[in-house]
Amino acid sequence: MIEINPRDASAYLRRGFAYRVQGNGDRAIADFSKAIEINPNDAIAYAYRGSSFNAIGDHDRAIADFSKAIELNPNDADVYNNRGVAYRANNQIDRAIADYSKAIEIKPRNASAYYNRGAAYRAKKEIDRAIADYSQAIDINPRYANAYFNRGSIYETKGANDLAIADFTRVIEINPQDADAYLNRGLAYRAKDGIDQAIADYSKAIDINPRHADAFLNRGIAYQTKGDNDRAIADYTRAIEINPRYGAAYRDRGTAYEAKGNKDQAVADFTKAIEIAPRAELYKNRGNAFQAEGNLDRAIADFDKAIEMNPKDTDSYNNRGAAYKAKGENERAIADFSKALDIDPRLAKAYYNRAAVYQANSEIERAVADYSKAIEIDPLYGNAYFSRGNAFEAKRNHIRAIADFTKAIEISPQNADAFYHRGLAHRANGEIDEAIADYTHAIEINPRHAAAFNSRSKAFEAEGELDRATADHKKAVEIGLP
Repeated sequence: MIEINPRDASAYLRRGFAYRVQGNGDRAIADFSKAIEINPNDAIAYAYRGSSFNAIGDHDRAIADFSKAIELNPNDADVYNNRGVAYRANNQIDRAIADYSKAIEIKPRNASAYYNRGAAYRAKKEIDRAIADYSQAIDINPRYANAYFNRGSIYETKGANDLAIADFTRVIEINPQDADAYLNRGLAYRAKDGIDQAIADYSKAIDINPRHADAFLNRGIAYQTKGDNDRAIADYTRAIEINPRYGAAYRDRGTAYEAKGNKDQAVADFTKAIEIAPRAELYKNRGNAFQAEGNLDRAIADFDKAIEMNPKDTDSYNNRGAAYKAKGENERAIADFSKALDIDPRLAKAYYNRAAVYQANSEIERAVADYSKAIEIDPLYGNAYFSRGNAFEAKRNHIRAIADFTKAIEISPQNADAFYHRGLAHRANGEIDEAIADYTHAIEINPRHAAAFNSRSKAFEAEGELDRATADHKKAVEIGLP
């Protein structure tokens, strides 16, 4: 037609539209421009060219064309919607919302405009408005998979996991090959502690897209939650193979290696994660790994870096304090535990750790005060009861020591040391039968508890049961009594 009539604007429009469908943006723009040249008052030509500019990322020129189209035809809802998309791409969110709203005013059943306005409200963190708009889009078009997906993502962020699961399930019903819907439903299941259901969904996402690095990462996290570190490591490794710059996969594989006691590989993975994207959390993780292998100076250096990057990181202060304590630098340790408590006065473990240093310094009253504070914050802190019991025992307050060891046992009935130390307190209080019973419990829990055999030996000897005393002493020496 163009060859027959080179001034036929509609022919250029039709050919330009065909080019656009083929993805040939430059040729489409050229034809739409020719149509505009022939007929400068053709709103459709400006609208089509604006869409083509949008498609190639030239949003300023797209906005100009959509504005001209609106000037020529102020009642085209789709043009307002498309200009809103261009404004949104330019991060002019309020202008985008105004255009989507105008599109809805002109065409109240415009599902796309509601969907786009919902996305804009979400970008502004106006979550309830976003949910309302996604819901309206779904009411208009019950098969609007993207609206279900985005609404589900918001529900997941809000912790409304049942609603999120329902929305992602609907996406899957509409499009059974949507790997991301399975991934996100898996995340919602995991948030509800439905680990096996999460694994099933991550696996389905991988079946659909075998190069879905996020699905491998999250399945690895789920396996690690179940204590299956080998499978977790395999999945993290696969995520890294797909995306060698996936810092989170290196980080999480590092934690899995650390859980298996493979500290060198843990350090290597945390180091790689730091190279990709240095963050306080990663320095802290590597510091923990260095600390676990006894490399205290390098651990402290990493905690220093974590604190430099995040001066409010209580864990890094607490962990650095533990490293200083292990080095015998008790004053520095106390300073770090105190700093952690300045930031978070409800950090029970910092009170516990500071108490341990005070106890090592023979500052028993201060130790008892800190253990008590830890218990006040966390009434089920078994180690705090145990350690406070030892502090009371150091003060020869056997009754309170026994009470604390008893509480530690109630919290952790398989704590052999709590039985053993309660036995020592009973023995010091002249309660030999009770002491023997506790030593026996300790031995039942840990048949290689040499100190319990030795103390029971002395208790039997005090009772005149020399054969039993001899047998226990022999067993203690056999196990390796110091």
